[in-house]
Amino acid sequence: MSRLGKIARRTFLVGSAAVAGGVAFGYVMYRRDPGNPIAEGLGATEAAITPYVLVTGGGVTLITPRADKGQGAISVQAALLAEELDVELDRIATDFGPPSAAYYNTALAEEAVPFRATNHGAMAETLRDVMDVPMKLLGMQITGGSTTVPDAFDKLRRAGAVARETLKAAAARETGVAADRLGTEAGAVLLPDGRQIPYTDLAATAAQVEPVTDVALRPPDNWRYIGKPMQRVDIVAKSTGRQDYGIDHAADGMLHAAVRTNPRRGGAMIGYDASAAEAMRGVKQVVPVSGGVAVVADNTWRAFKAVEAIEVDWGPAPYPPEMEGHWQALADSFTGDRVDSRFRDTGDVAAAQQGAEVIAAEFRAPYLAHAPLEPVNATVRVAEGRVDVWTGTQIPRFVQANVAGIAGVDRAQVHVHVAMIGGSFGHRLEDMVVRQATEIAVQMPGTPVKLTLSREEDTAQDFPRQIAMARGRGTVKDGHVASLDLGIAMPSVMASQMGRQDQPVPGPDLQIIAGAWDQPFAIPDYRVTGYRAPELAPISSWRSVGASSNGFFHDAFLDELIHAAGADPLEERLRLCDHAPSRGVLEAVGEMSGWGSPPGPGQGRGVAFVLSFGVPCAEVVEVTDTGGGIRLDRVWVAADVGRIVDPVNFEAQMTGGAIFGLGHAINCEITYSGGQAEQRNFDSYPGGLRLYQVPRVEVRGLETAAKIRGIGEPPVPPAAPALANAIFAATGQRLREMPFNRHVTFI
Repeated sequence: MSRLGKIARRTFLVGSAAVAGGVAFGYVMYRRDPGNPIAEGLGATEAAITPYVLVTGGGVTLITPRADKGQGAISVQAALLAEELDVELDRIATDFGPPSAAYYNTALAEEAVPFRATNHGAMAETLRDVMDVPMKLLGMQITGGSTTVPDAFDKLRRAGAVARETLKAAAARETGVAADRLGTEAGAVLLPDGRQIPYTDLAATAAQVEPVTDVALRPPDNWRYIGKPMQRVDIVAKSTGRQDYGIDHAADGMLHAAVRTNPRRGGAMIGYDASAAEAMRGVKQVVPVSGGVAVVADNTWRAFKAVEAIEVDWGPAPYPPEMEGHWQALADSFTGDRVDSRFRDTGDVAAAQQGAEVIAAEFRAPYLAHAPLEPVNATVRVAEGRVDVWTGTQIPRFVQANVAGIAGVDRAQVHVHVAMIGGSFGHRLEDMVVRQATEIAVQMPGTPVKLTLSREEDTAQDFPRQIAMARGRGTVKDGHVASLDLGIAMPSVMASQMGRQDQPVPGPDLQIIAGAWDQPFAIPDYRVTGYRAPELAPISSWRSVGASSNGFFHDAFLDELIHAAGADPLEERLRLCDHAPSRGVLEAVGEMSGWGSPPGPGQGRGVAFVLSFGVPCAEVVEVTDTGGGIRLDRVWVAADVGRIVDPVNFEAQMTGGAIFGLGHAINCEITYSGGQAEQRNFDSYPGGLRLYQVPRVEVRGLETAAKIRGIGEPPVPPAAPALANAIFAATGQRLREMPFNRHVTFI
């Protein structure tokens, strides 16, 4: 098969129709304008200048179509628009906008091709451009893969500039002053005589003016927002408890629902007896949903209690009922017929290891729940051929299409009102709760129904992070790493996730090897093989997806080889590194941490590096073996994203990502017994570190990389290996299985 024929898509991004669509419709269709979704139904004094800027007599609204899950997406998108539009962030409104192909995610194409992120050659860049075609044709309005900033950086600045110049053209029409003599500032057009015309006063005229698309973007020296510390536009609302999330939605006559579906995920419901539930106070109706049953009541608590009272006969799980079966399926997948990809195969690993002393190790990473703080919810009303959906989602166009199919209406009649999300970590890339809410609402026409999952139901029905296993073999020579051969076995995240959207994923799944095959190390004999394990428990994208486990496998094994060679962990990584920005972040964490200085009594430092989502990220963790357990003391994190839009948010994401990665490496796992998840709430699934365990974190951002990248996920993968390497430095104990608290006590 040709290299082009082996195109592997990053995951939730594309199905086979994507490539086929690009070929069938071609460049002409690609160049077509998908239309302005906010232009419909406007009044005479309202101007939707671009799909991102709405100006009315009452104010300016900026459309920020990427979902905000607490990562600051609204603010960064608004800042990029405001940079060119010349508006003040404290004087505008924001809106997520409707589902629309106009909001397709350009940056998704970056990880849709089997080229390393460090490869900027003509073939790699051409194929990335080609993959943008199906992204646009299919209208892939998706938030994920740390793509919000790289997608928005040029696109939204240009949208702001188009709106600015169009408003100047409107002012020129009204005043007779040439547009090139006009300026803009703080939401107003400036006339040569010093007069100001607020944008709001120009809305009616702007609506009649053809958008000015021949615009120039301002140079960095003139930026007011980009690169400067910013206060998020939602900070006051969140700090005062006034921020609305999906779960806060209320409507007249609204009822509340709870569901129970088979705790053996994907198993059937054979039958149920709801007589006890139907007799309980507040219960309005008991209705079936796909794979389970729902109770509709006058409040959420009564719905929760009533649905628990239903006696249900559940069918068996379609995967091994016990964890031993899951691990065995992975172990059995290291075979030739299970090879999914081998995009990294430098030198001759077999020859290099023939007759040499081979260092070998096996690593394991468990299933992990998403466990967002906001309970998963959706409100749906079906009435007179129209459906309204209120929920937080990262996939509004998939939601729109799926709801239309369930309700039997045209897609255009499904109105998705996207809400702020109280945490996701990939959870809101799924829409099962919306589908269930729609099934209930169809049976209660005219009534808004809010479905809220209990924490127990959510954890039982979550599509967790993939389970994975890796086997490494390597050799050292003359004090250096000479060969590294890493095999990784896991089920396909993308086949599982996209299968639920009826989107096939042919070809290799790059997530099986993400964060391992594409590392910038010039090891003479170097091979990374992905083995596709059979489908086990259904899985989904979890913060940093394949790299979340593969970063641990690759870097922890590299650390073992470096130790066997007798080399310094940081110096040997630097020696092997053949990518300047990656060397920069390694040098930065070395300087920040005082690498090479003597540690204190019982202390150990571990360094780790993972390049994921195009971002080189290095971390040093310092721990102390207290005798009563391991204490996390300090963490240093450095990353290069090409351009830092907001230093405050950058530091928050870097700090949070490192702590998130550390906590889940230490104490989190989902295990199955009898086909059911044994962990159901935060008492059995801690979800991360406790406050007293959180170390001091120091962050440094570099801006030397060739492309602008996002930072939401890259700090997660290096955290686990840096911690494991630090514990080895402090105790001499190698950790090859997460969670680490299976083998080490933490205090």
